[in-house]
Amino acid sequence: MENLTVRCSELSKLMTKGRSKSEPLGETTKSYLMQKAKEDFYGIFVNISTKYMDKGIMNENKAIKMLNNVYFTDYFKNDVRKTNEWLTGECDILAPDKIIDIKCSWSFDTFPAFQEEAEKSVKQSGYDWQMRGYMMLFDRPKAEVTYCLTSTPEELLSKFDDVALHKVDHINPALRVTSVTIERDLEIEAQMYEQYKIANEYYQSLINQLKNK
Repeated sequence: MENLTVRCSELSKLMTKGRSKSEPLGETTKSYLMQKAKEDFYGIFVNISTKYMDKGIMNENKAIKMLNNVYFTDYFKNDVRKTNEWLTGECDILAPDKIIDIKCSWSFDTFPAFQEEAEKSVKQSGYDWQMRGYMMLFDRPKAEVTYCLTSTPEELLSKFDDVALHKVDHINPALRVTSVTIERDLEIEAQMYEQYKIANEYYQSLINQLKNK
């Protein structure tokens, strides 16, 4: 039986704890594992697509170009995926000394202009776990979640959207970038792997349940 494979972007769902030592997996993690087991067993995979995700994909290169202009760098989109025995991921930018992941804000009102806002967003969204996965796979000492405010492609806007919140190219690019740095921690990585082993056992039990229906 194949083991569970976790995407870096899914790590936050893996890492929720139960309320006691006798319940090492939280309800969010159990729900995530049930969905993974169902998809893997039936071979049908749910692909979620939203206008927010579409903007991130469509504006990724534009955001990288903006970063290069602001920081006088020569970053480019990484297309290498790394996979170990349980984890898989493809970061946005692979620099010699760090990982950079681009998050294109949907609009002006959702862009974290302040450092405190950005740090809170990273925690709430689970991006910190995603970065820890990338640092492990690509062997980098730190990672940056970089929020970029870029103009939204017109085809993603509806008549209900306020265009003024989406057309932002007139703003100084340096004011449209906020980065949060996460340092690598080998102890946390060990905890991640321990949580994975428990999750994999639960995942295997779910696969067996489906086999024995």
